[in-house]
Amino acid sequence: MKKIILFVIAGLLAVPASAQSTDKAKLDQYFEVLEANNKFMGSVQVSKDGKAIYTRSNGWADVQGGKKTTADSKFRIGSISKTFTAALILKAAEEKKLSLDDKLDKYFPTIPNASKITIKNLLNHSSGIHNFTNDEAYMKYNTAPKTQAEMVDIIAKAGSDFEPGAKNQYSNSGYVLLGFIVEKACKKPYKEVLNEKITKPLGLKNTYFGGKINTATNEVNSFEFNGKWNKSDETDMSIPGGAGAIVSTPADLGKFIEGLFAGKIISAASLEQMKTMTNKHGLGLFEFPYEQQKLYGHNGGIDGFQSMLVYAPDSRITVAITSNGTTISPNDVGLTLLDWANNTPFDIPEYKTFAYTEEELDQYAGYYESKQIPLAITITRNGSILSIQVKGQPAFPLDSAEKGVFTSEGIGLELEFKPAEKTMLLKQRGSTFTFTKQ
Repeated sequence: MKKIILFVIAGLLAVPASAQSTDKAKLDQYFEVLEANNKFMGSVQVSKDGKAIYTRSNGWADVQGGKKTTADSKFRIGSISKTFTAALILKAAEEKKLSLDDKLDKYFPTIPNASKITIKNLLNHSSGIHNFTNDEAYMKYNTAPKTQAEMVDIIAKAGSDFEPGAKNQYSNSGYVLLGFIVEKACKKPYKEVLNEKITKPLGLKNTYFGGKINTATNEVNSFEFNGKWNKSDETDMSIPGGAGAIVSTPADLGKFIEGLFAGKIISAASLEQMKTMTNKHGLGLFEFPYEQQKLYGHNGGIDGFQSMLVYAPDSRITVAITSNGTTISPNDVGLTLLDWANNTPFDIPEYKTFAYTEEELDQYAGYYESKQIPLAITITRNGSILSIQVKGQPAFPLDSAEKGVFTSEGIGLELEFKPAEKTMLLKQRGSTFTFTKQ
């Protein structure tokens, strides 16, 4: 069976492990190849029955400062924070501080459709509230602090995309509001509730609501690769809040999800609610298929950080990935770790590079549009590296193993350039689109 991980909207899985793999040397070699080719910086951990069976750290915590990443390095985990937030909401419901049927107008009446939206709608992304991070304006203010009132105003003004309950559509806005609801229901700041209900009971020493990155306390910066690793801009944590402001390590993330499934945070009935999928959306959890089992977890991305956390209840295998710089999809890393944990053969990639002159690369650079899809793409050259950038999104570097054909593992696409015709073919997920150089 083909193994697939589709972050946010689908997923990953695991085969029963009859015996723990002992070929750690090959897995080490895999990560050595990734590091040597500037493919992955970060830390990973694989656990079985709650015990770590593989850990690895790659690359730099601070490129400019020359500080290497270690197992104690702390990363922003982005949207994995949503699983923590959902667990806090379910815990508050158990403590009768709120109900999943409460309407949003009880807390934030200025949000469109607030009288129709329930807390459960927010949890499984069926509220219809527009996702504010999709808007171009977001990148103009995301590095400056915002108050709760300012964030609610931003979300309210962004409006609604559909009627509550009509469908499920991922929205950071809903989880920002859920983080505020945790504070209102518990009458404490989110960071205090997080510590009281999750991090302290589970003994998580390196997990907390983040602030300004401090490398002196083992927090890492994030980076984007464009011929070299460049430090990413830093989102102010007052903005993602309950949707994406938590800092953690792979070891702590493993303890968190194992504790969640062991009933150490919420009841079995509440966990079952989190695991129940409606149009592939649970309550702070997604279901990830891989071979014959189901895994549960979440992925995350913020600035140059990417992360993944999945747990297989049947085989009791946990995979946690935190990255502060990658040019490949974390899906590939996650699948390799799962294959290793399940004694399934995996390949060590070979990275071949076609040698171009700068003049040859310049003929591919430019601004491209397509009549098939409303997408504008800019291709730029920086030294010997070509990068692709969609309007309103960050740039991604491209690799090339054959002349005129470029790929990006990080976003799973292939570009084939035909400079004589001033065209570019974009191939992604089985579809091909023709773009013309303007």
